Amino acid sequence: MKRIILILSALALLASCSPSERRVMARYVPERADDFVFENNLIAGRFYGQALEGNPTSPGVDVWVKLPGCLVANEWYEKAVAEDPDYYHHDHGGKDCYKVAVSLGGGASVPYIDGVLCFPATNYRSYEMVEDGPEKVSFVLHYPEWEAAEGIKVSLDKKVTVIPDTYFVNVEDQWSFTGAEELPIAAGFKLHTDLETIETSEFGPDRWAIWEKASDQSIEPEDGMLGIAVVMDGAEDSILREDLDHALLVKTVKSGETLSYSFGSCWSKGEVKTAEQWFDIVKNQ
Repeated sequence: MKRIILILSALALLASCSPSERRVMARYVPERADDFVFENNLIAGRFYGQALEGNPTSPGVDVWVKLPGCLVANEWYEKAVAEDPDYYHHDHGGKDCYKVAVSLGGGASVPYIDGVLCFPATNYRSYEMVEDGPEKVSFVLHYPEWEAAEGIKVSLDKKVTVIPDTYFVNVEDQWSFTGAEELPIAAGFKLHTDLETIETSEFGPDRWAIWEKASDQSIEPEDGMLGIAVVMDGAEDSILREDLDHALLVKTVKSGETLSYSFGSCWSKGEVKTAEQWFDIVKNQ
């Protein structure tokens, strides 16, 4: 019966989508703690802004699961403001069921110096929209300078590009720094090892993928599974740091250079039902 209800909900969602509607979106969300949300017809997520600093201060990608079809983020925010602050923590054809805390979440990057992930001192502080069309959006988030290690100051301009019909978004991180000629940068995702259902796959040095239980059980328990992945052409190292609860891809850059990679996600209640399906998608990304 539960499966039938889910199928009917998905069909109703698809039926409500007009072919003329846009299939990607991204925007600053001042009504909800300076979030910056992005979405296509398959996935959604957000980055944390200044109003959330300390709760948490984190560059991590917060993954939102959803059924394939319409864009839903604007509706979720609207209902969260008008009806229930936790609206998007309950399943309305998807929800926020991913735990980020101070981590890379589902695909951020930070300097990786002497085996340490060097997180920013702030969340993103400003942004600019580069392109805002119905089939492609791109935006830049600016993280102001912080001391990544003794004598090394860095800043980040993160460009994110979203197109439809893919479980991945593309990232171009421009790192600027002083105090070093070059720095190793790690892009990756958090391992929620406390859930004890992790299946991690490495496909050579340039990609990692994971299949795990939904990680935030605080409001409405989620029995679905999540797939998360990062892909980085030209990665120099692929590292599983279970002591840090992270899987990482590492590449060395000079100041002013751009680090390009992609991150992706899926939900087992959508079209990708198994770890094997997800790993095949990542392998071919």
